Parts: sequence; structure tokens; C-alpha cells
Amino acid sequence: MAVFNQVEFDNHEQVVFCSDEQSGLKAIIAVHSTALGPAVGGCRLWNYATDDEAIVDVLRLSKGMTYKNAVARLPFGGGKSVIIGDAKSIKSEELFRAFGRHLERLGGSYYSAEDVNITTGDVMMMHKETNYVLGLEGKSGNPSPYTALGTFLGIKAALQHKHGNQDIKGLKVAVQGLGAVAYGLCKYLHEAGAELFVTDINQASIDRVVTEFGATAVGIDEIYDLDVDVYAPCALGATLNDNTIPRIKAKIIAGCANNQLAASRHGDILRDNNVLYAPDYVINAGGIINVYYETNPEGYNEAKSIKHVEGIYDTLLEIFKRADEENKSTHHIADELAREIIANGL
Repeated sequence: MAVFNQVEFDNHEQVVFCSDEQSGLKAIIAVHSTALGPAVGGCRLWNYATDDEAIVDVLRLSKGMTYKNAVARLPFGGGKSVIIGDAKSIKSEELFRAFGRHLERLGGSYYSAEDVNITTGDVMMMHKETNYVLGLEGKSGNPSPYTALGTFLGIKAALQHKHGNQDIKGLKVAVQGLGAVAYGLCKYLHEAGAELFVTDINQASIDRVVTEFGATAVGIDEIYDLDVDVYAPCALGATLNDNTIPRIKAKIIAGCANNQLAASRHGDILRDNNVLYAPDYVINAGGIINVYYETNPEGYNEAKSIKHVEGIYDTLLEIFKRADEENKSTHHIADELAREIIANGL
């Protein structure tokens, strides 16, 4: 793959390929922008089918973090990292310490944190070799509950804009993917009276949500065909594509997954179909917002973090309103807002 020619490259400042023979580490670190501050974004551990697939994913995720941090009005640039391998077999202290040493070599241009298949415990092992990690135990900790809160509030904002009220009781919500964030989202939705339809590749995750929240389990592919009010993509990216969009009956799409649109044009198709789409990097910013509050000199402050996360609701209402006024798709408006903030500063 010629990285510079990739659409996803988008003028990244730095892309670093990392390896360590002893631990088996194979990783990629992508720094998209440091215009607003050091690049910050989590590390994802995934068994990519090819190296090219990993490169495309980390580049898309890294750019998404630039825009996410800007719209969340955080003094961070955007970056992301991926470790290639099967999380069930390659995890070790040696692996994460090797990755930490690679972070250290970047000298603070990029700070890593928790993401898919990476726990706070894994981050603490990286921390043995570097200070360039966030989301530490004893500080802001696990960001997942805050991402879940922001996503829940984002769904309420979408309901308010679409229907003029935030009432979730009795709504049918399809949740695709049941990781840590999605579990928290399901809890919020269940407590608010929603009827849940869920799917995941992990049967134990499905069983847990069915047992605790009375959810209805459906097949991996069946999730797209349900007659529901809200579709919440909470798994990996690109699930909104040429194949799935014609099948989706929900008029609101709002979930915590990154890079939900397979391509930008899919956001335009959703608008043409009268589907309200909550841009992914806006609605799922709760975790990185919480991580930011451990960088404050006075120490981590959860109350300030939650107040900031609650601002996701207002940001989405602003984006929805501008999209209607300017007759543009919501993801284009979010991108414009991000670029405005990057150009003009916080």
C-alpha cells in the first residue's frame, strides 16, 4: 500500500510502524494533527485480516480524533494507534511495555489511552515505560461509562430535534455491538423505558444484556432489518454502507462506534432518506472528555467532566439545526465545525 496516496492519509503529520520481536508487537501509531495540542487517542487491539486494513483503520480513526477533540473543545490534536493481533492470545505485560517504549520515543507528540480490547490495566502496563498515556487507574480511569452517557444524551438530542421531545419510554432501539460502552448505553436506555434489540459476536455479552435488561437478541445481519425507532451502531466502523442503508427502517441513527459511515456519501444518502444521523465523533466524545480532566493541574474532577460530557447534547442540537438551515448532511456540518475550531483555535 502506498500510504501517501490513500484518501485516508489526509496530510497526517506522522505515521509510525512499531515492532518488537521478543514480545511479538506489531503496531501502527498515526498522528493526524497537533494544531490544538498533543495528539490524543486510544489504542485498539484487533486481529486485522491484512496490514493494509490496519493502516486504513488507524488513519481514519486518527483523523476522527482530530475532529472529535476539536468539536469537544479540548486542547488536544488527533491521533490513534492499533496493535495487530488476537486479543485472546497475544496480550502480555511484555507486549504492552514494548508499546510503551515506542510511545516514549515520540516524546509527547502522541498520548495513548484505552480503546477496543485494551483495558485500563493494559494502559497501566504501558505506563511502566512512559508517561504518555491517559485514562490511568486512580485518575480518570475507564472512559467507557462517560462515552455511554454522552451517547445516551446524543440519542435524546436526536429525539428532541426529530420529534420535539426526548421521551425514550416505549421506543424500540437496535443496538449493534455490546462492548463496555454499549453495555452502559443499554443500561441507560433500559432505565429510560426503551425496548432493546441487540446483537454481538460474543454470546456472553448478548446473554448479559438479555438477562439484565430484557433485551431481545437478534442475528448479526438481522439487526439492519428491524422496524425500530433508533439504530445504534456500537461495533466497529463502516456499518452504514451501500448494502445496509436501504435495509434500515429507523429514522434516527445514533451510536458510539467510530467511523460509522463507509464513505462520506453515505451520510448524504441518509439525509436524502430523511434519516437523522448523529455524527459519530461528536456523540461518542464522552470518554476523551473524561480523560482530559485527568490532565488538569489541580487533579481529576469528575463533576467538571460530567458537565462537559453533558454539553454533547447542545453541540448535537447546534449541528442538527445548522444542517437544516444550510440544507446539508449532519456529518458535513460537524466537519465544518471541527475545521473552524482548528483554524481559529479554542
